[in-house]
Amino acid sequence: MHETTEVAGIGIPEGRAARAARLVCAEYADEALYHHSLRSYFFGAAWARERGLAYDRELFFVSALLHDLALTPPFDSHTLPFEEAGGHLARVFTAGLGWPDARRDRAAELIVLHMRDDVSPEADVESRLLQVGTSADVSGTGLEAFDAAFRAELVGAYPRLGFAEAFVGLFHDQARRKPGCAAAELVAGGWEKRALGNGLDRA
Repeated sequence: MHETTEVAGIGIPEGRAARAARLVCAEYADEALYHHSLRSYFFGAAWARERGLAYDRELFFVSALLHDLALTPPFDSHTLPFEEAGGHLARVFTAGLGWPDARRDRAAELIVLHMRDDVSPEADVESRLLQVGTSADVSGTGLEAFDAAFRAELVGAYPRLGFAEAFVGLFHDQARRKPGCAAAELVAGGWEKRALGNGLDRA
């Protein structure tokens, strides 16, 4: 893959797991969703760097690249919320990498928790980073924590490509088919307006 691997001094992890996660995400997600997954990683990593937080970069990166794949037709579940289906996908993916059970469980946990109430970085730093990254990129929550130069460089490296409109459509589809899921609660609570008004699309 010939693409930017560093933004504002933050690099993509090297190694078999990270390469495989990028390959799978690029293969199954469209370009807008793939870019979202990468931006989510960079937002979370930048947030951690600013606060001097130590974290497992490989675990965080793999989870960020896989976190929305259950929104794609090959992995969509008609019964499970997409984040729960994504957690199962992560367990299967990381089994192929030979990760031990506890680490596979962690990858699944990060993906499930990114759609739950905020966790503190003291309790679970990687889960908090995925929450921070996805929230900033989807709805603009917490964007003020990132300076304009970083945001511009990140979107320049991984353009939005109509992501907000497409993602809102995906969540409406989830809400229609799975009315009790977290995506349905967000749609019912006016999340769409925040997503479509994300300052990243106005920059």
